[in-house]
Amino acid sequence: MPLLEALLALQPLHDLPRTGWILRGIETPESVGDHVLATAFLVLALGPRVEPAIDVERALAMAVLHDVPEALIGDLPKSAAELLPPGAKQAAEQQAARQLITPLSGLALERWQEYCAKATREARFARICDRLQLGLRLVAYVRAGRRGLDEFQGTVRELDCSEFPAAAELKAEILAAL
Repeated sequence: MPLLEALLALQPLHDLPRTGWILRGIETPESVGDHVLATAFLVLALGPRVEPAIDVERALAMAVLHDVPEALIGDLPKSAAELLPPGAKQAAEQQAARQLITPLSGLALERWQEYCAKATREARFARICDRLQLGLRLVAYVRAGRRGLDEFQGTVRELDCSEFPAAAELKAEILAAL
């Protein structure tokens, strides 16, 4: 696949709204692209604070790639994913990732697979930043007067940040702000 076509295939991420927010009455929620960018900002902000040090650039690459499959399969909310047969969502994401990421570069596919495997500290850190971003967006929506988003607070509360104290501190700030 030509590189131009591979990059154009990712364009839906810029306009694809985060479905979970829509289901809770947010009329114009952040897009998947907005979420990815905010997750990358979290990696850049928290990554240098992690001890022992992680490879922030690897974690950043994973943050940028983590939702690429959604350009093909959409943003399935948790409530929909739970209705699928076990492993179906992961299988679809794997297939979509191979289709979308392979033409970009071998490095991009390697980082996405690393993220999915959760075997490295960088992958686990990128995943935590993904979840913390939901908390940041939640604070923004609550401050804008939105209500009825309590289930998202529970998601943040349940997030285990114990491996990364800097992330745990931000989680505490998020929960205090709510």
